Amino acid sequence: MTAQEINDRIQNTFADSVLEFNDTVLQPYLKINPAKFYEVCQYLRDNEDMDFNFLNSVSGVDYGEDLGVVYHLYSMTRKHKIVLKVILPRENPQVSSIADLWRTADWHEREVYDLFGVVFLNHPNLRRILLPDDWEGYPLRKDYVQPETYNGIPVLHPDMRGDSK
Repeated sequence: MTAQEINDRIQNTFADSVLEFNDTVLQPYLKINPAKFYEVCQYLRDNEDMDFNFLNSVSGVDYGEDLGVVYHLYSMTRKHKIVLKVILPRENPQVSSIADLWRTADWHEREVYDLFGVVFLNHPNLRRILLPDDWEGYPLRKDYVQPETYNGIPVLHPDMRGDSK
């Protein structure tokens, strides 16, 4: 199934769910309305013709004014793929978790939460996965300011700070 056919099926099944479709890029993508995201994912997994049985990756993106989450889906049985994007407001970014649809989303979503601050609603165990629980901020956001120390320990080696100390 082509990306265009996948887009057409989603458009026909979920009115106003696709905010943008682009199949002129190397990895065709659909920008999905965050309010419809879970329903679309469930359809992509459960529909016999779609059969997206593999979630390859979940990535966070800082677009400047907004944050995004990018999902790479693949059907091992049908041999087709699609990328889904969800754009979220920088303040209070929230989207439904899909960890109950694809178990691999559990840790991927925790990583995006840890590094970008995106809250995945109904996630079974949303907590930091890479950084300590008391770490402040989200290191992969463009406006993140690296602390000099954490619990009295220098965060960066002096040679990496860019200062002349």
